[in-house]
Amino acid sequence: MNDSQLLKVSEMSRKEIKDWFSWYAPVLALTAVIIGILTRIILILNPVTVTGFGLGTWVKIFTLGAVNDLAFAAIALLPAFLVYSFLGRWKYGKPAGWILWAVLLAATLYFVFCNDISDEYGGPLPMIVNAVISLIFICFSLKWFIPSIRDGWRRAAMHATMFIYAFLMVANVASEYTFWDEFGVRYNFIAVDYLVYTNEVIGNIMESYNIPLMVSGALLAGALLYWLMTRGASLRAAGVSSLKRWFINFCISAVSALAGGMWLHYDYRSLGSDDAFATQLQQNGCWDFLEAFNSNELDYNQFYATIPDAEAVGIQRSLCNMDSTGARQIVRDGEELHKNIILITIESLSGDFLSRYGCDRGITPNIDSLARESLVFDNLFATGNRTVRGLEAVTLCIPPSSGESIVKRKDCGGRFSTGSVLREKGYVTRYIYGGDSYFDNMGAFFGGNGYEVVDRSEYLPGEVTFANIWGTCDEDSYNVALRLCDADHAAGRPFFNHIMTISNHRPYTYPEGRISYDGNPMSRRAAVKYTDYALGKFISDASRRPWFANTVFVVVADHCASSAGKTSLPLDCYHIPAFIYSPGLIAPQAVEKVCSQIDLMPTLFSLLNFSYGSRFYGQDILSPGFRERAFMATYQDLGYYADGILTVLSPVRKVQQFAITRHEGWKYTEDLLEDTVQPALTESVAYYQCANLGL
Repeated sequence: MNDSQLLKVSEMSRKEIKDWFSWYAPVLALTAVIIGILTRIILILNPVTVTGFGLGTWVKIFTLGAVNDLAFAAIALLPAFLVYSFLGRWKYGKPAGWILWAVLLAATLYFVFCNDISDEYGGPLPMIVNAVISLIFICFSLKWFIPSIRDGWRRAAMHATMFIYAFLMVANVASEYTFWDEFGVRYNFIAVDYLVYTNEVIGNIMESYNIPLMVSGALLAGALLYWLMTRGASLRAAGVSSLKRWFINFCISAVSALAGGMWLHYDYRSLGSDDAFATQLQQNGCWDFLEAFNSNELDYNQFYATIPDAEAVGIQRSLCNMDSTGARQIVRDGEELHKNIILITIESLSGDFLSRYGCDRGITPNIDSLARESLVFDNLFATGNRTVRGLEAVTLCIPPSSGESIVKRKDCGGRFSTGSVLREKGYVTRYIYGGDSYFDNMGAFFGGNGYEVVDRSEYLPGEVTFANIWGTCDEDSYNVALRLCDADHAAGRPFFNHIMTISNHRPYTYPEGRISYDGNPMSRRAAVKYTDYALGKFISDASRRPWFANTVFVVVADHCASSAGKTSLPLDCYHIPAFIYSPGLIAPQAVEKVCSQIDLMPTLFSLLNFSYGSRFYGQDILSPGFRERAFMATYQDLGYYADGILTVLSPVRKVQQFAITRHEGWKYTEDLLEDTVQPALTESVAYYQCANLGL
């Protein structure tokens, strides 16, 4: 028996499929549910996951998880249905074929040569749109003018579609695991941001992982999954069996996708558990991504607990010592101290990296030494888990907003800020960043608020000695800052330079020969040790400058290295180092008060004896009347920590409160309270309602 006969026998032994979509849709749906179950098991086995669920929670994770996966599969099948719709032979008839060819030609010419909507978004999107439209036109033209290739092309389209689905399902499992390992959650708005900033993210991935090996593995696994899904079917004659069957499939697909979308959109948030990990596990990661893409800004009044605006304003104004207009006149006796100010926000520097807060690895000797010589705030908490949250906090000194940070919003300019206070005092104000300030909208935010933005593109030739995809190493940015400080001092101008570091960010690369590290040199802890080295070198270099004695250094983390925990806002993951260093001006002291990033700059202004009109929510931590509290947020959950109670406001008007117990080593446990502590709830709502509504 020859090869052609063997192939014919093999085809005859398989189920012959006439209508491709009628067969493929249930196969894909079942596969999606199975893959979803396996994904949950893989995430559960990840060391970052904290379990201990009851039987009912386990049942919810897997049953509701399967329903969510099935609902998303109905939506995910829509592109397959589009492919299916073009498998029919109707499009090659006359005049339909000529009309379709002309329409595709016109569309191609328009998108390639005219300004279309994709151009408004910039980045790689216009190029992708042009390539896709052009490819569709070329493919149809080949089939239109060369009829002999149509059947082969039809089969290739079906098999390519099925392989792409299989590959994407496998790749998504790997991506979800990687994202979960980094952040302890399914896809959220961080993943959306990373998709937008394609160059930085792709570069980061290329530098952090063995991409050829990972892609090869995903392709092989995708090929295996594709074979398992199709091995029992013969698709040689498959396509669109009839117009009637196409219409039936259209109706079923439309209704299923609509029902799946409604289920996920309207009931999704109510499916949660009191345990953040359980909630994340039962969700569908791909739908989480779409939700985040669509809801980076959350309308506070629509989604969160509220009180009457007048009541909220009255409480907030009282807590912030403001008048009825939201302003506060700070008047101090004596001379103002117009010291130079260098604010350093350090990437992902968790408190638990410091020996001061229990780390036994000795990776921050310079920071620990500086803290001992500084005014150090031992109970200060970050406002969020992203760089933009930290920048927002120290610049605007307000609680975090629901949804996306103000830094990322279109109306981010013209704000009352740290910079505006200092410019009124005659300061030069700058933001120094070794990457592209386009990332995270930093350039627009700082530029729109009166800062001179000095990013990598502004560094002089020779000032970039080492860089990865995110930008220059910390030493390079510090050296640029030294140059600018020297120039301002020579011109007799007081300066405020805000430096944002980069090196403590994946892929954790830095110049060779700077540190010795017993372990993986491309690990987070190794990068922290380099960050510490670079900061120590910068302070040492600055100490030999003539302006050093007249300068105040403010050092604070932008956020922690990880925000994953058993609850959505684990205090351990928001505790960050912060101190003010100025030998001869500010005496070393440890401040134990619970406080927030938003309080840091108002406290500095008090130390400098500034009189100014303030609209800050942040307060002077050293003031006898300071109200101890801290703010922290994810992109949805808004936390308020005061009097040993953590109040968490979430969509849709969900409120949880936790009793906080602090243990040795700066660790915290959070016990869910059954009864509402009303004063804490009222204060948290008043703060966030006013901040988010701009009242």
